Amino acid sequence: MLQNIGIPGLILVLVIALIIFGPSKLPEIGRAFGSTLKEFKKATNELVNGEEQEKKSDRNLQAVERSQEKTGS
Repeated sequence: MLQNIGIPGLILVLVIALIIFGPSKLPEIGRAFGSTLKEFKKATNELVNGEEQEKKSDRNLQAVERSQEKTGS
């Protein structure tokens, strides 16, 4: 969807945003959008890293259980 916008479409969107929100509100909206995007990216990374750590801890737990079975503890 966003791949088809191009430079003229992007300029049009920015001009419309400037007309609707005005020059004083536009930086605030940009900052809010940036911080929202940053939080979303952070949460996504935490989910991905959490799943990787969970898989790693599961493998460690299975290795410990196997070693306990071998030693008879």
